[in-house]
Order: sequence, then structure tokens, then C-alpha cells
Amino acid sequence: MGQTITQVDAFTNTPFAGNPAAVCVLATPQEERWMQNVAQEMNLSETAFLVRQDDGFNLRWFTPTVEVPLCGHATLASAYVLWSEGHLSPDEVARFYTKSGVLIAKLQGEWIELDFPVNHSQATIAPPELNAALGVPSKSVLQNSLGYLVELESEDLVRQMQPNFQLLKTLPVSDVIVTSITQSDPNYDFISRFFAPGVGIDEDPVTGAAHCCLAAFWRDRLHKDEFLAYQASSRGGVVKVYYDGGDRVFLGGQAVTVMRGELINA
Repeated sequence: MGQTITQVDAFTNTPFAGNPAAVCVLATPQEERWMQNVAQEMNLSETAFLVRQDDGFNLRWFTPTVEVPLCGHATLASAYVLWSEGHLSPDEVARFYTKSGVLIAKLQGEWIELDFPVNHSQATIAPPELNAALGVPSKSVLQNSLGYLVELESEDLVRQMQPNFQLLKTLPVSDVIVTSITQSDPNYDFISRFFAPGVGIDEDPVTGAAHCCLAAFWRDRLHKDEFLAYQASSRGGVVKVYYDGGDRVFLGGQAVTVMRGELINA
């Protein structure tokens, strides 16, 4: 009997949109090298591995090249798999033990709410090569533990920019969130994209961890606690954001299963 693996599109209710993640619910812990090999084989931005632990699940996330300390869309996908495949009943909370502490997910109708730590950004002096690598001028540049947070003058710039990823990789910090307020759709408060060549992902389709940074950034500027955000990758995705100024951010998203298979000879 092989290991079941499920592919889920997260932060969308439509197949082939949002951010795909692979999810493995393991019967027993596996070696780190094995998990990295599986993530490389899946070749998605993240593959999640879960093992039941006490009143929850140990959760780890791997890109095709490295393990990462926090991943929003693969956590959303993991929670969705636990409920949709019967590991948890719909009224149970999904509790994850991770390298970023305990993360909680709750099923709320057709949406899943994630309870994540906020990630504050500080103003910084960016290297002059940053604008050259992004190919657009920045309005403001901040830095957080994820990378640079770059505000652009307009939604059009965010949507149309085409970064030079090879040049980005040469910077001291190669991972970048770009963002602006939205002008084209009044339903959305802000728009963003996320580039992470430093962890092997040129552009991530929809990034929960980035919204842990964007929540505090836009609360300071828009003076509100609740947002509906759009990540404008080629696949696109929608994130509900609630941040009241404390140390936690609540992210809402939807998910859909697109594939289920079995790892053999692994």
C-alpha cells in the first residue's frame, strides 16, 4: 500500500486557480530527506506533510528545494484535506504544531479561517538594484522576515511588472512582496504579488504568509481591520484578512481538490 497524496488548489473555489499544494497525511513520521524528495517530485510551490500528534497534527512544508518555516496556502490545503477526507469532523478545529508555533484552522461555511502570527515590516534602505530587478519604481520599501515589502504607485504596475529573477537572486534579500491599493474593482482593498526566487519559486500564485505582512502594512494606511485582497498572479486568488492590531492575523480562504493519487516505490 502506497502513500496517498492529495493536490488541492487553495485560496480559490475554482479548479486550476489559486495556489496548488500537495498534502500527505502520514501514518508515521518520515525522514526529512524523503519529504524533500517528494516535494521535489511534486514540483509545486509547497508540499505539506502531516502526522497526528496529541490533539492535532505536526505540520511541515517543503518547496522543491528547501523546508520553509511558514506557508499559508499549504496550511489551508492541509485543513481542507483533514475535513474533506474524514480525518476531522466539520465541527472540529484543525490544530497544527509547526516551526512557527501552533496554528489553528476553523471551518466556517464554505470558507476556512487560519489563525497566523502577524509579521511586521520596518522601513529600510533598499539596494539600488532592487528597482532594476523589479523593473518598476518603488513608492516605499520595507523589510520583514519574509523579505522586502514594496509598495508601488498603481495596480497596473503590480499587474504588468516582469521582474528579472536572476538579478533578484543576487540581492541580499531576494524574496519580494509588491502591493498597491486597487482601482479596478471596488470589492478588493489591495492587490499583491509575491516573488520568491530565493526558495526556488519565481512567483508564488497566492501567499498566505505574505498577507501576514500585508495585514499590518495596510491597516496602518487604510485605517481599517478587515480587507478583501487579491493576489494577481496568472492563476489569481482571493484572501480575506482580519487584523485588529494584535499579534495574530486571521486569513480566510476557500479550497478545492483537483487530484488524488498514491506514491509507490517511495
